[in-house]
Amino acid sequence: MKLFECQHCGQPLYFENTRCESCGHSLGYLPHKETITALAPINQDEGGDGTLWHALAEPEGRYRYCVNARHEVCNWLVDADGPEPYCAACRHNRTIPDLTQPQNLTNWRKIEIAKHRLFYSLLRLRLPLATKQEDPNGLAFDFVAAAPGGRLMTGHDNGLITINLAEADDAERERQRNNLAEPYRTLLGHFRHEIAHYYWDRLIKDAPGIAEFRALFGDDTQDYNAALQQHYANGPPADWPERYVTSYASSHAWEDFAETWAHYFHMVDTLETANAFGMRVRPRVTMGADLSTAVNFDAYATTMESIIDAWLPLTFAFNSINRSMGLADLYPFLLKPQVIVKLSFIHNRIRAAGGRRTGDHAHDALRAVVAGLKRPVGAPEPI
Repeated sequence: MKLFECQHCGQPLYFENTRCESCGHSLGYLPHKETITALAPINQDEGGDGTLWHALAEPEGRYRYCVNARHEVCNWLVDADGPEPYCAACRHNRTIPDLTQPQNLTNWRKIEIAKHRLFYSLLRLRLPLATKQEDPNGLAFDFVAAAPGGRLMTGHDNGLITINLAEADDAERERQRNNLAEPYRTLLGHFRHEIAHYYWDRLIKDAPGIAEFRALFGDDTQDYNAALQQHYANGPPADWPERYVTSYASSHAWEDFAETWAHYFHMVDTLETANAFGMRVRPRVTMGADLSTAVNFDAYATTMESIIDAWLPLTFAFNSINRSMGLADLYPFLLKPQVIVKLSFIHNRIRAAGGRRTGDHAHDALRAVVAGLKRPVGAPEPI
């Protein structure tokens, strides 16, 4: 995520801000400019009624908020003269919660924060984003609550991603994390994982690279339900840390791809934030040179080598800071060489889908990425 500032007063801003607390200007996100912009209302002389805005980041345009702004779940802007009432993120919503229930609105707001951060990354990476109205195989979301006494699983089915509203409840999500022995479980992580299933169908399933996918991730034709049952009954293979980013990734090729894809998104977005803050890591220890980095590149438009080279020092520093606060590691994972190969494969497929040069073949990239790797990438001893 980039670092934003108010164009009127220079106040630093968060991605979710709707009002500058320094100067009072209303704020909105302009997807095509990739920026939060301060807004000035269009006055009556210009034919406005207070619902249209000039953007200080693009004064020649006329904008209005996405319709979902009325629920305080969206701060994205749309062209005031265009036909679309919803923004680039909200137009994919098929089902929203029953808003007559107050807690549903609170949970939906949390879900939309995560979803909009996902869409920030999807747009930065230039990935295809068709709605179900534009393409029967397009992308849609259902945000729903389980019926009393019933069960509702978060998941993906032919472009439809269902998110259980209970995942927005911190206590319930932590309970699920403990029950499943997961080191990490967040709403944003759910979105990054489930969107991977959608893009597997769009970018991998019938593409020329399917043979390479199977060589890296395994046989996608294996019975999925049977594989999951076996995973939950018997657990992961003993050597899973050598080959997979998480234990769940070992259950099936589709889940390996989704877990690895999600980690790629974790990496590029975190590194972009580190770059925005000008972060440098230079540990004052004997082997500090091996754990030094300057995050001075755009992670959304760089090589996999640069991403990997910066990731170990940065996450080691963040994990150390978290431990000083008595918190769990920010990134409680290890990236072994086989996982880095898979990350390189995903990196290349995403760049190709976005119209960018793909760089090296995944296996060639592995040699460059891990040639001098002295330790796994990630937390040395996750807690």
